[in-house]
Amino acid sequence: MSNIIAFIGTYTRTGSKGIYVHRFNTETGELTPANSIESENPTFLAIHPNGRFLYAVNEISEYNGESAGAISAYAIDAEAADLAFINRQSTIGTGPCHLNIDATGRYAVVANYGGGSTCILPLGEDGALGEASDFIQHEGSSVNPQRQQGPHAHSANISPDNKRVYVADLGLDKVLIFELDLENGKLVANDPPSVSVAPGEGPRHFAFHPGGQYAYLINEIGNTVNAYAYDAETGALTELQSIATLPGDFSDTSHTADIHVSSDGKFVYGSNRGHDSVAIFAVDESSGHLTPVDIHSTGGETPRNIALSPDGNYLLAENQSSDTIVSFAIDRETGKLTETGHVVEVPMPVCLKFLA
Repeated sequence: MSNIIAFIGTYTRTGSKGIYVHRFNTETGELTPANSIESENPTFLAIHPNGRFLYAVNEISEYNGESAGAISAYAIDAEAADLAFINRQSTIGTGPCHLNIDATGRYAVVANYGGGSTCILPLGEDGALGEASDFIQHEGSSVNPQRQQGPHAHSANISPDNKRVYVADLGLDKVLIFELDLENGKLVANDPPSVSVAPGEGPRHFAFHPGGQYAYLINEIGNTVNAYAYDAETGALTELQSIATLPGDFSDTSHTADIHVSSDGKFVYGSNRGHDSVAIFAVDESSGHLTPVDIHSTGGETPRNIALSPDGNYLLAENQSSDTIVSFAIDRETGKLTETGHVVEVPMPVCLKFLA
């Protein structure tokens, strides 16, 4: 099949309607607009394992008159490349910025950046969201007085075995680890309960290696990627390496954003906002260590997130400040990127998810 559906989350403060639906040509790497759905700041998206529902955080600070953000549920019409609104629920904490759906499709786990918290919401068979079944308020701070005066949960990531949730908290310089209680819809502190990063690094996004032995964390403030050995039995993360995402001679301001591991496990890709580039690393699959391959321009400004196509042949950079999504072909042997020539305009794009 040469065409698949792509959903794009955006910030709506400069005229975006909300969620944009495009068709993606897997032979050329081109995105073609199909539909748009109105929603307030639906920045980060997740697709249900059954492919029938899409969920979007509404990155807001007030919902139904309370200090809280929200999450919205939609039914996917793949043939029409469209979405139908189902319902919306509070995330209790403010500024939700990231979510994932567990492998059974029974729960959504959300990271609230503004509130520095994590919540879990049950999902009905019809895709509808129930009220939050658990809420964890993070506590603490770290060394950066401007960015780390309190907790700021930035991503909620579910382990490959669906047993744990790893929450990267920028404000705490920690990745918090919870056991995922699917029977009761609860998040239970793991033993060990967290892993700390170097002070001031600011953890942001997190990705597991498909081989199941390693995990990678990108640090927003420090502009680094940490490589970890991952113990599926205990949930523990053991740091193996920390490596820079920027050239050594770059002295301007930049902050990392997103991180992904290629489906074959050979490469790691991370985005730099400011340097406006994608850092590419080769993975030593015997040790988990990373070796720099290239740092490639995203062809736009502020690559908030990046997305790898399901077939592994393309990377799409969501350039928030230039209102563009730029398509790149991936060399599967070297990991390097080449411009396809395809650029689509989308207002303040943040997150792109493919319906595989």
